[in-house]
Amino acid sequence: MIRLDNISKQNGHQILFIEASMGIQKGEKVGLVGPNGAGKTTLFRMVTGQEQPDDGLVAIDPGMRIGYFSQDVGEMSGQSAVAAVMDGVGPVSALAAEMATLEAAMVDPDQADQLDAVMERYGEVLERFQELDGYALEARAREVLAGLSFSQERMDGDVGLLSGGWKMRVALARILLMRPDGMLLDEPSNHLDLESLIWLEAFLKNYDGALLMTSHDRAFMNRIIGKVVEIDAGSLITYSGDLDFYDQQRALSEAQRQAQYERQQAMLAKEIKFIEKFKARASHAAQVQSRVKKLDKIERVEAPRRRQTVQFEFQSPPRSGEDVISLRGVRKGYGDKPIYDDFDFLVRRKERWCVLGANGTGKSTLLKLVAGDTKPDQGAVNIGASVKMGYFAQHSMDLLDGEETIFQSLERSFPQAGQGALRTLAGCFGFSGDDVEKPCRVLSGGEKARLVMAKMLFDPPNLLVLDEPTNHLDMVTKEMLVAALADFEGTMLFVSHDRHFLGALSNRVLELTPEGVHQYGGGYTEYVARTGQEAPGLHPGA
Repeated sequence: MIRLDNISKQNGHQILFIEASMGIQKGEKVGLVGPNGAGKTTLFRMVTGQEQPDDGLVAIDPGMRIGYFSQDVGEMSGQSAVAAVMDGVGPVSALAAEMATLEAAMVDPDQADQLDAVMERYGEVLERFQELDGYALEARAREVLAGLSFSQERMDGDVGLLSGGWKMRVALARILLMRPDGMLLDEPSNHLDLESLIWLEAFLKNYDGALLMTSHDRAFMNRIIGKVVEIDAGSLITYSGDLDFYDQQRALSEAQRQAQYERQQAMLAKEIKFIEKFKARASHAAQVQSRVKKLDKIERVEAPRRRQTVQFEFQSPPRSGEDVISLRGVRKGYGDKPIYDDFDFLVRRKERWCVLGANGTGKSTLLKLVAGDTKPDQGAVNIGASVKMGYFAQHSMDLLDGEETIFQSLERSFPQAGQGALRTLAGCFGFSGDDVEKPCRVLSGGEKARLVMAKMLFDPPNLLVLDEPTNHLDMVTKEMLVAALADFEGTMLFVSHDRHFLGALSNRVLELTPEGVHQYGGGYTEYVARTGQEAPGLHPGA
């Protein structure tokens, strides 16, 4: 269905692809992987025809419809979310508009002489509209939006008033409603809560077209894909299986390549030693000449490129008292909507609470209450003795000074730290070499999140309050963060939609539901085993 044959592509001085090839058949679900800047988005744009390869061929089956979701959603305003989603479907919405025009023409006296032609055209359009299941379009649009956690009120409100994250969901819903023959999804899991993520996972599992996607969410990718295409130094390498199998195969391939390289290096050293030893002796001239020719003809095996892995190690935080957070009789609401009523909650030292709940149940509100960003309407929120809190929220990234460089930002936060220590810190969070001279205003969402995280963890608190800390983080940084937090000796209260993060780091679960608040001993993995669901309100196996 989709084929790339020997494509080459260069952006400025950067070579992205060199005679690279891959293919996707109907029904295949493929994960596209590679480091940032490797060319994943460029590959998507070549498949959709927005960019052309410098050399080679991009072949799409005739008549194949492709839906492309990217992070650049464009401008949306002046219509409801439902209308915006239906507009993206193409033929169906165009037919609906033409039907409305023809219906008006049928009752217009000024067009009475054209009535037969109008009626004939109306019959053709109506037949095609029905073929495409047009009357069910709005119901389907609402079903998709509901799956992506839209309330009825938000579906019918002006799409222009939505935040960037919600507009992304509208753009994604457009593609899903299209039911195209092929889907290209560039980071569809960004900005989704856990419930939406699980719904999207089920939707894509049942999708019968060709799917090519990227995602920083490992669990999400693993449950959908059956094939991995890796962009590696200009090549496209295809592996069967999910990400876990790809990791095993890649490690095996690297080990074999390393062994092959070492064997060849040993053989070359031996030959060179012989040549050096006997090159001056006339009696060995023929042998030396023969070996020199042999060395010239040998195709050199390159050493495998080592993936850069960064590790961040916590200094030990100061010890807090046993009772770290205490909420007693807390009431909190917004307008007429109560969020918490007579809520009691106690967090003790070294507990790691993950907070689960659908949109609007009060996950972020709880974290804001604990951090002091908002006050309870009634009751008390107390932070225990000797508690030093680190609070990460999405608005934390807006507090960075845009004119400062990354290094200046770290230096201002830690004036006593040496340059070497700060450069090491920056390197752990993916800022190596000249990256530290970037001004904060040009940083991507992921880079800002990494910088805020670095500043929070360098002088470690003993209480971490984290609201979606993995948003925008790539898989490598996320793995580093999980490994670092696994060794953290303090207390944690956090919200995340990343199931790997939830499972690896929690040892308690606070579940917020419309029926009430439930507390579970054991972490997220035990919660799933006990309740049979991955998020509150979902049916087992949903």
